[in-house]
Amino acid sequence: MPLIQNSTYKRPKWLFNSHLETIYPAIFRKVELSKPTSERITTPDGDFLELDWYRNSNSKLVIISHGLEGNSSRAYMLGMAKTFIKNGFDVLTWNFRGCGTEMNNQVIFYHSGATYDLDFVVKHAEKDYEEIYLIGFSLGGNLTLKYLGEKKSSIPKIKKGVAISVPMHLGSSCEKISKGENTLYSKRFLKTLKEKVVKKSLAHPGKIPIGTLRNIKTLSDFDDYFTGPLHGFSDAKEYYEVNSSLYFLDQIEVPSLILNAQNDPFLSEKCFPIHLSRNLEMIFFEFPKYGGHVGFSPENSDLPYYSEQRAIEFIGKGF
Repeated sequence: MPLIQNSTYKRPKWLFNSHLETIYPAIFRKVELSKPTSERITTPDGDFLELDWYRNSNSKLVIISHGLEGNSSRAYMLGMAKTFIKNGFDVLTWNFRGCGTEMNNQVIFYHSGATYDLDFVVKHAEKDYEEIYLIGFSLGGNLTLKYLGEKKSSIPKIKKGVAISVPMHLGSSCEKISKGENTLYSKRFLKTLKEKVVKKSLAHPGKIPIGTLRNIKTLSDFDDYFTGPLHGFSDAKEYYEVNSSLYFLDQIEVPSLILNAQNDPFLSEKCFPIHLSRNLEMIFFEFPKYGGHVGFSPENSDLPYYSEQRAIEFIGKGF
């Protein structure tokens, strides 16, 4: 499908650079939403996933996946959930392994391409709904697109997908977030990731090379020593190449919107594959000039965020 060139997003005047656009909503946004019904489901390998349900006996369900070191209670998750609840959808937000209220059981945790967990969540939920829609932010966006490409049309209840601020090419995006002023983000992620590795090592003695933590300076270092090997990849390079959703776009068989801001400090140039727009029938690219990473704040705080507006337009009203 053609590139959506007339994106209408305008950032607030006080959010005058990409870092403010990214940081302000992450810190200051508050979303009022009724308390969800929580559920813990057991995975086939004896682990568990924590789910948050917002049910109102609707026939349509939206499943929302969070970003790196996020969880189901982040403001961007709640804001998206609130938008769809208001528009007649049930909503399911879920926590990746180790991102909920408790550390998960297995030595593995989560990663950008762990579609087996998303598949388990979809299959757990689908029996109660006529239509399912998938939305993912950042890492969760990569997960969502990869999943849609892998499953193609094998789950007919899945009708559409939306991926927001998605690092479709993992390797080059990891390089970008680890350079210059963007390191403020990577250092924050590394802090919590290292803490999780330490907890994992205590629960699984001898299975995690905790001594190598002192060698970890960047996210790619972390993926080289931990994420890759723990999940069956030889190193970070293989992990990135196998799991980058960019390579699954041509296999997606349901309409899918990719909303990436051109000034996103997390995304490399490869996350804006305009050259593919003529050949991908089911992919709708929208690349606004501004927005930051998982930002898209409205000029009026009473309005939905632009990402929420576009998601409900795409899923609920058409393309």
